[in-house]
Amino acid sequence: MPSTASPYGLIPANHPSGVVRPFAMTILTGYASTIYQNSPVKIVPSSTGEGTIALASAGDADGFIGTFQGVEFTDSDGRRRVSNKWTASTAATDIVAYVTIDQSITYEIQSNAALAVADIGKQYDFTAPAGNTTTGLSSQALDVASVVTSGGTAQLRLIGIVPGPDNNWGDTYVNALVQIVEHQNTAVKNAY
Repeated sequence: MPSTASPYGLIPANHPSGVVRPFAMTILTGYASTIYQNSPVKIVPSSTGEGTIALASAGDADGFIGTFQGVEFTDSDGRRRVSNKWTASTAATDIVAYVTIDQSITYEIQSNAALAVADIGKQYDFTAPAGNTTTGLSSQALDVASVVTSGGTAQLRLIGIVPGPDNNWGDTYVNALVQIVEHQNTAVKNAY
């Protein structure tokens, strides 16, 4: 409900094909940050862990690839584990992380302040990484204060709101529809 702040990260909502397919990647064993389901992630560009995924930060200069959807791995006792979150500093082998990577995906995210129809096309960053350790779900939101209206870029472009009777422009917290602007696999386009 848009009158209550209950952010849930970036949920993949739509793809032109009608199907959102996560892509199998990996995480460096012992990676020191918890990654929650629906958290933005990036491909590590250099240094230790190059080519693996890591948590993307608000305003991250590297851009990001998509969102984390879950992981499976073999733990130190030799048991196969499946989880919707990666727990910080887990030592594991055969790590398979499922990530959305297609730049055509539309995501649903709750804003942390009101939005208006006139905000369509503007660009925003997401809030700092956070999540719920019990449910394993992200609690990141669209950071309305980070708006870029022209001549620059931010991480996400607002394209609309989720249709529904309890979600309206001007509500305190809007369930918004966005696409990735600063995608690691595509050229960045300035706000207009």
